[in-house]
Amino acid sequence: MTRERGMQDGDEGGVAIPAHYAESWADGFGVRGWKLDLPGRGTDVIAATPFAGERIPTSVFVHDIVDHHLCGFALSGYRDEAGALIQLAQRTGSDPVPDFVQIIDEDLMPGAFESDDWRELLPASLVATVEAAADTRSGMAQLRQQWGDGVLRALWIAGFVETGWRLADAARAGWERHGLEYAARGATALALQRLFERVDASVLEQGWIQAEGEFRVATDAVGFRFEGGGAELVERVEMMR
Repeated sequence: MTRERGMQDGDEGGVAIPAHYAESWADGFGVRGWKLDLPGRGTDVIAATPFAGERIPTSVFVHDIVDHHLCGFALSGYRDEAGALIQLAQRTGSDPVPDFVQIIDEDLMPGAFESDDWRELLPASLVATVEAAADTRSGMAQLRQQWGDGVLRALWIAGFVETGWRLADAARAGWERHGLEYAARGATALALQRLFERVDASVLEQGWIQAEGEFRVATDAVGFRFEGGGAELVERVEMMR
């Protein structure tokens, strides 16, 4: 394993994570914010702002960096979301079930599957029933009629939790491949949140329409270097242990 250097002022050490900013994204959503420029981002990924919810002190954007990308999980797909949400729950102490239920009720119960890996979350006999139907929507409608929504929702939740738990070792290995300390994920996420709030405010103040560059994560600090509007913005936040 190669350990990457710590990040100093003007240094290029750490793990580079490319991202883009737009005042308004031409993606069908049209919202302001940031997107990671990573494989598997998917067309359904909405631009993010530093907003953190009531239960979790970090934003969705930080979740995508810390619990998805650095753990080796893609930004789309049910299997990878299961792994990432278990990582989020572990580092914050939050309950992952409400997030699983949202995915289940919006996508899976109606049979509106966004990716083929839904099969990993259900018992094989139920997967076979869905696949034998004319389409996934009618297959899920048949299961709902046969078993009821409560049983099916519980089975989907169990599939998410079991899959996410099974991927925990792979997540740890992903962090260590980057030369990062797995135990420092919580501190890394909080530092990224502070950095994200700072740079988002700077971009708003400067009135940038678009920007591109990268976030960097090292063992002792996180950083940001972007270009937009003919200017460069560089920020750095040290980790608090």
